[in-house]
Amino acid sequence: MTLSTPLLAAAPLVAGLLGPALVGATPERHSSVVPPPPAAATRLPEAPAPADVVEHIAARGAADHLRVLSYWTPDRMDNALPIDLPGLVTEGGLLSGLTGGTGLGVAPGVTGGDVRLVPPRHGTRAEARHQSARPLAQTSGSRWAVGGAVARTTGRVFLTMNGVDFVCSASTVRSRNRDVVVTAGHCVKDGSGAWAKNWTFVPGYGTNGAKPYGQWTARRMFVAGPWSRGSDDSYDVGMVALAPSRGRHVADVVGVQDIAFNAPRGGHAIGFGYPADPPYDGRHLVYCAGRLRDDPYGDTHDQGLGCDMTAGSSGGPWLTRFDTSTGRGTITSVSSFKYSDDRRTMYGPILGEPARKLFHTAERA
Repeated sequence: MTLSTPLLAAAPLVAGLLGPALVGATPERHSSVVPPPPAAATRLPEAPAPADVVEHIAARGAADHLRVLSYWTPDRMDNALPIDLPGLVTEGGLLSGLTGGTGLGVAPGVTGGDVRLVPPRHGTRAEARHQSARPLAQTSGSRWAVGGAVARTTGRVFLTMNGVDFVCSASTVRSRNRDVVVTAGHCVKDGSGAWAKNWTFVPGYGTNGAKPYGQWTARRMFVAGPWSRGSDDSYDVGMVALAPSRGRHVADVVGVQDIAFNAPRGGHAIGFGYPADPPYDGRHLVYCAGRLRDDPYGDTHDQGLGCDMTAGSSGGPWLTRFDTSTGRGTITSVSSFKYSDDRRTMYGPILGEPARKLFHTAERA
């Protein structure tokens, strides 16, 4: 989820929830808000072409995994920022100060739109607390209170980027090695900048920091070349191969969602995530549901979903053919960014051939 900045946690939530430059402006991710391009730019770009896979080894052995688990104390998790934290870098360069003068000048991922600098403040407290015993076919942001598989397969991601701790969202997917989760590219790598460190996934994250199914650390990370080199929002997808926890694969503990590539455009989708900027607090699974529509500016090949989720929701799964009775569906996108003039619409990339290549590489890792 990105407001033209990834929907990670602070600014696509500060990232939560980066990409090609807009005509006359830089797009913002879910976690960041990106100024819209001139009205003339309305042509839908060609679908993303096959891209190379860029890989990063996150951990080389048991000692690395134990270090990450020890790093994430309850206090650190509580204080981690949504990738699109409001006003973090745009006003006064707060983030650069937090990173100890890394030269970022903006929140991690900002350079490519990965992290949206201006966190969305849409919605009301009432909306944030809304929950229904029956799933809604259309909602811009409601608490998921139905349970089912999605309440286990979706989780919060905790990571460190350029010395600052952030949060995002992710989901397990059906894979050969039973270790793969899908998230936003900006929740894994700051565009052409640094890779995330201390990356850990907490499925079914609950109130008061509950970890009902434990937590898994990353061993290998994968993003597409266009994201790694230029923060191209059309490629804002990341795949992470997790290490087993206590000898068990994440898929065997929480289950999985199916994933599909080159799905037809349009239709109905339901997006999930853990938004952490107001009116949300990152402690509850939230969902948006409705019809998908094309990027009105034609700046990306992404599709939009009416959604008030804020930073921290970046990387959360969008599912189609979702069965509300079982909580299972098929992932066809993830929350990536929002435009500054429309904070009520979240955009997500099409999972095409580049994403398929990422997935197959990750499931063989």
